[in-house]
Amino acid sequence: MKKIGIINAPISAVIAHLGHTDMLTLADAGLPVPATTQRIDLALKPGVPGFLETLEVVLGEMFVERAYVSEDVLVESPHIYAGIQHLLGDAPITALAHSDFKKLTGSTKAVIRTAEFTPYANVILVAGAWGFRPKTETANAVSSGEEERK
Repeated sequence: MKKIGIINAPISAVIAHLGHTDMLTLADAGLPVPATTQRIDLALKPGVPGFLETLEVVLGEMFVERAYVSEDVLVESPHIYAGIQHLLGDAPITALAHSDFKKLTGSTKAVIRTAEFTPYANVILVAGAWGFRPKTETANAVSSGEEERK
C-alpha cells in the first residue's frame, strides 16, 4: 500500500503522468465534464470533500506553473478565489469567460469532481516543470485571458 501522499489511485496516477504544460481540472459538483475527458468523482455528500481541501491536497504533489478560473468566481464566490490565490502562491491566475473555461476542460487530462456546491469553484491547473516559473509573468495577476487566446 502507498505510504504517503494522495492515496486515491486515479488522482495519484494522473498527477504522476503529467508532463510540463499538461492540465488538470478541479471542479465543483456542477461543472459538466466532457465525455472525452477522464472523470475522477470524489463526491460523497454535499460538501464532502470540499473544493479547497481537495486543491490543497493536489497541490502537495503537483508543480503548478499557472492556473485558469472562470471570471464568474471573482464576483460570485470571491472567498473561493481568495482560497485559490492563497494555495497557488505566486502562480499566475488567468480569468476566462465561463464558456471558454468549460471548453478548456476538454483539453485537460482529467476532471476531479468534488462535492463543492459553491458556484464557480473550479480551477484548471497547468503543470510546471520542477521549480520552473516563467520570469515574465506577474505573481497572482488576474488577466482576461485575451492575450493567451490570440
